[in-house]
Amino acid sequence: MSERGGQASPSLWAARAGVTERAIYARHLRRLWGVPGTMLGVVGWPASNNQRAFGHWHYWWQAHVLDCLIDAQLRAPSDKRKAAIERQVNGIHRRNLGTWLNDYYDDVAWLGLALMRAEQYAGIHRPDAIRAIAARLRSGWTDHGGGGIWWRRREKFADDFKNVPSNGPAAILLTRLVDSAANDQGDRADRQRARSTVEWIEEFLIEEETGLVFDGLHVYPNGEVRERENAIYTYCQGVFLGACVELATRDSVAGGGTWAARAVRTIDAVARHVTVPDELGLVLRGQGGGDGGLFAGILARYPRPGREPSAGAGRRVRPGRPTGHQSGLQQCGSRVAQPNHRAGRPAVRSGMDEAGGAARPHPPTRARPVRPGGRVGCCWRPPPALERAGIEPG
Repeated sequence: MSERGGQASPSLWAARAGVTERAIYARHLRRLWGVPGTMLGVVGWPASNNQRAFGHWHYWWQAHVLDCLIDAQLRAPSDKRKAAIERQVNGIHRRNLGTWLNDYYDDVAWLGLALMRAEQYAGIHRPDAIRAIAARLRSGWTDHGGGGIWWRRREKFADDFKNVPSNGPAAILLTRLVDSAANDQGDRADRQRARSTVEWIEEFLIEEETGLVFDGLHVYPNGEVRERENAIYTYCQGVFLGACVELATRDSVAGGGTWAARAVRTIDAVARHVTVPDELGLVLRGQGGGDGGLFAGILARYPRPGREPSAGAGRRVRPGRPTGHQSGLQQCGSRVAQPNHRAGRPAVRSGMDEAGGAARPHPPTRARPVRPGGRVGCCWRPPPALERAGIEPG
């Protein structure tokens, strides 16, 4: 399981994924309130009494844990892993007091994506949940600020913010919806909604100089833009890239080459501006614990091609390798993140996302922004097969 020639072997990535999976089970996954057939992730380690009792439980973190449990099942299928996926689904629904929804459009999009993957890869069907989530996302689109979905429900928050963290995963879900058994309303409208969402980001939230994706727009009640949030988050790069990858994969007749070119541009921007070099290539910067601990993992999920780039394509942008304290599991999978003894589960999940994804055969707290820096080394570019949908989006 050595690292040679500038990249880790699949067996080494599988071993890393296994170590991270065991840490998740040992430190975090517990039955919800003693109810049989349920499971959730305790959100901190070491955990407070409130966290152990799931008083504080983080809906959207749980959706990502579900996604990573599915990754583990794809890496090494077993009845135990499939049962864990179903228990996590049941735990989320029960802890959310019998509903699949909350007031944040990005949160429900992440749960919808995880449930669709549970349906596809584990045979765990929750069609009513996917329908409810899709309907909620459709309802979030308005023409304010040129289009896009709100960050959270205006009926409750009178919100003025439309951001990429909500629109990116929504576009991915709407693009995939045609493949879900839960979609009984036709695919054409949802596919067009996804296109329009990505076009809105492209028009209003791409930094021309670097190709990076800004955070979002604040708008007045009359629909005019008040202010653009220019923070650069790895989260935003990941979900925009993911949406472009989905459309390049599934929408080739209606412009797959355009979506592929935008995906390539985003990967290039990430490689140049939000990575650091090491002896094996480029490593994504970490963003500590809390919500930020998830951000690099979200980005790491999408730039992975179905096969390695051809010779001369440059060095691959890699998820960071764990180093040092606590096997690196508290360092959000990045060599450059600082040790954080109470970083909590998102950092561990981020490492699981990165390692598990690389091992698979063939998928409102603000974090500190990553500021664009100078050019870093030689960026990795996807092979031309990207334009022929030769990628596995996760």
